[in-house]
Parts: sequence; C-alpha cells; structure tokens
Amino acid sequence: MSSGSSGGSSGGVEVLDLTAPLSSATPVLPLPDHMAPIPRFELEELARYDHRGETSFQNGIHTGEHVGTHLDAPCHWITGAEHGDVSQIPPSRLVAPAVVIDRTAEVAADPDYLLDVSDLQEWEREHGPLPAGWLLYRTGWSAHSGDQASFLNADDEGPHTPGVTPECAQWLSEETPIIGLGVETVGTDAGQAFRFDPEFPVHSHLLGAGKYGLTQLQQLDRLPTAGSVLIVAPLPIVGGSGSPARVLALVPSREKGVL
Repeated sequence: MSSGSSGGSSGGVEVLDLTAPLSSATPVLPLPDHMAPIPRFELEELARYDHRGETSFQNGIHTGEHVGTHLDAPCHWITGAEHGDVSQIPPSRLVAPAVVIDRTAEVAADPDYLLDVSDLQEWEREHGPLPAGWLLYRTGWSAHSGDQASFLNADDEGPHTPGVTPECAQWLSEETPIIGLGVETVGTDAGQAFRFDPEFPVHSHLLGAGKYGLTQLQQLDRLPTAGSVLIVAPLPIVGGSGSPARVLALVPSREKGVL
C-alpha cells in the first residue's frame, strides 16, 4: 500500500493511504438470502489504443456501491432513510479528526471478538473523550484482505469476523460525538451480526443517527492513537447509498513533530 510525505510549508505531516486496492479480486460480503447480493467490481475494456480509440485507453466500471474500501451513507439502512444519500454529505464532514482503538491481540485469540462500551470507556479514561470525528477500530484483519476466503472466515454458521456489540453500537450512535466508525473488515458489523438484535446493529444505530461507516481500511497500525486527520473521498453519487472511497490520513511526521 502506498504512502507519502508532504513536502510543502506544512513540513511535519505525513500522508498515509488507508485504501485497499480495488479490483475484481476485492472481497465482497455475502448477504443473507433475504437481501440482494452485492455485485463485484469489474472493468469492461472500451478502448486500448486500437480501432476503438487509437489514442485512448478507457474502461467501463461495474460495481456495487459497497465494495472494497467504501463509505456507507445514512440512507444505506432503513433507519437512516431520512438522513440523506452520499451526494448530500457536507464536505466539512469528509475531513475530520480520527482516533484508533487497538484490539489486535483480542481478535487474534477470537475472530468473533466484539468491542463493548466498557472497552471505549476505558479508552476514554486513558486518552480523553472521543472526538467529533472518526473512531477507527484496529483489529489486524486487513492482513487477510488479499484472499476472499480468509477475509470472510466463514463456515456453516456464516462469517467469523470482529465487530461491536449491539449495546456498543447504540452507545456510539447516541452518547458520543463521533461522525462515523471505520473498520478493517468487509463491513462495519461483525460477521455474525445477522444473528444480533437488531440485525446488523452498527448499520441500524449509526446510520439511523445520521452517522457513517468506513470499511476495508488498511495501514491502521501506522496511525497514532490520537492526533491524525482523516480525508474521506467518496463519489458524490446522486441517490447513492454509499460509494467506494479513497481514504487518506494526515499524521504527525515522526521526524518533524506535531501535526
């Protein structure tokens, strides 16, 4: 995954790309039978310096909105239907501070690990209140993102990937100022969240509160616990329930100090 450093007058800022490469091999979440399947990302070659366009190379794009590193707009879920589509997200909400909670050790021991309210209250006691920005949930799961089978980690009971408890999803939506939750997994909810009450509680509670989700993030291990700024750039699709997105983090340079 690429990263770079800014070289202008702001000197002390490093730019990290948290976006997973998008291709036909990008893992896609299989949904329960009562939900329409998510189409995979595909390119359709339209011209490649040939009779279809001697000087041009271009493709058609075919994809679901919720494929790869992507943003969930509130209207993605019925609870958020009145909170707007992806084109209506204020630009000021696409650039915001970010903090990281790290549960890689717990997830290594239990892939079904669920973040709970007590985990975040403990985090706040050590680091201060959650910001009016992004909570990024580091689990180490991006290490599996190159392979659909290991990324989904499914058996006869369905996928086994980390997430948050229903109580935590409700607490984040109602009791904190965060604007959204970012994760390394294929979706913002746990693999077994189709069994929870409500079903897929992060979608139900956060989107219902007019907040957002970010999925399939990379390089969260390179972010500080606090002090970074996230730039989220989805396509402003009119009527869209979400969009693949480029997600960049501005972090304090180790060589040049604070952001």
